[in-house]
Amino acid sequence: MSLHLYNTRAGEKQVFTTLQANQVGMYVCGVTVYDHCHVGHARVMIVFDVVYRWLKQLGYDVNYVRNFTDVDDKIIARAAERNMDIQTLTDKMIAAFHEDMDALGCLRPTLEPRATTHMPAMIAMIEALIERNFAYVSDTGDVLYSVRSFNGYGTLSGKNIDDLESGSRVDVDDKKRDPLDFVLWKQAKTGEPSWASPWGEGRPGWHIECSAMSCEHLGKTFDIHGGGMDLKFPHHENEIAQACAANGGDFARFWLHNGFVNINAEKMSKSLGNFFTIREVTETYHPEVLRMFILGTHYRSPLDFSDAALNAAKAGLDRLYETKRRLGDMNIVQANVNQAFQTALNDDFNTPEALAEVFECSRRINKGLNEHQDMVADMACFTAMTGLLAIVQQDAEIWFQGDEEDTSAIESLIEERTAAKKSRNFSRADAIRHELAAQGIILEDSATGTTWKRG
Repeated sequence: MSLHLYNTRAGEKQVFTTLQANQVGMYVCGVTVYDHCHVGHARVMIVFDVVYRWLKQLGYDVNYVRNFTDVDDKIIARAAERNMDIQTLTDKMIAAFHEDMDALGCLRPTLEPRATTHMPAMIAMIEALIERNFAYVSDTGDVLYSVRSFNGYGTLSGKNIDDLESGSRVDVDDKKRDPLDFVLWKQAKTGEPSWASPWGEGRPGWHIECSAMSCEHLGKTFDIHGGGMDLKFPHHENEIAQACAANGGDFARFWLHNGFVNINAEKMSKSLGNFFTIREVTETYHPEVLRMFILGTHYRSPLDFSDAALNAAKAGLDRLYETKRRLGDMNIVQANVNQAFQTALNDDFNTPEALAEVFECSRRINKGLNEHQDMVADMACFTAMTGLLAIVQQDAEIWFQGDEEDTSAIESLIEERTAAKKSRNFSRADAIRHELAAQGIILEDSATGTTWKRG
């Protein structure tokens, strides 16, 4: 089966083809580096890490570019709040970002350009837009993009231009010719960082950064552009308008967007104050648990964040690590993944189905080991599949060390349950079973007593 991707711009799954044989150019919108990353960021990075790994597995030479926005109103405000210079803050946050992504098992991209090192490319693109009458200099000295001058505006998001209002991160300005117009270059304010330009000292608007950086490193047209669903409008819509108007061509051919992370049916976001940083989550859960949790839902679907879901991901990982522990020091020869796993990931990166095959392979291995069968092929496949998903990558004995500290508490609850059953307090006995089940602990009663295992 060939690789099929859901192309947001087309609104359907399409067979993936590349501009150049065996080569992929992929751009993913990165983060604005003023604070630590949250779980929503983790989802984007893990999703496109799987995309990157699978494209490489298929034999493509992948040029993966993911940017850092390192000049922005929020960055300026945070630096002032902490009495730091801007570069010190952004350097610190980029280092923290890399620590988080390394912990989550994400491979580093080919290139991670910073906005502040790409001013010439942005200025050149803005000059081209002005020359081609897609942008204008306002009375305030800011340069604005004329949205209605671009006939294809709205094709990515499916929005009708006549129904639109100013989007997020677009400053409302009485000097705009149209409320939809957005800033390409803003005049410097006192005390803010600025760069020389044909329109005076200033700095770029947010949207122009990605158009300029992606085209500089991948060309006027490239294969894949990705990011979170929250960026589809207006950011990605504006990227298309800028790049296509300045350069001609198609810009990105395939657009991939991952779904939101929800808490209590509401989108997780900093603006709503209902977000968890990656570091907050990984104080309680191993980073692999967070990765497993994210892979358990198809990337385009909403992801419901909860302790129960993380506990379920942990229980699933425990089962896989138990298989790995049983394999011990066996000499596993690396192998290709099996057909079912390939089919799942070739179907628009269906990681839940891919994980189902990992669990099925684990089941076969355990059954085979119990029956003293030769399981070398399945063992090799198990290792290959978990490696591609970047799970079950820790030492199995070390993985269970932390759990073994909780053994005494589990045994104590089992003893209490046994006593409750003897005294015919069945409601308490059932409550203990449910309490342990919520922790991924399965009880097995027999004539000789009660044993337990991790589910």
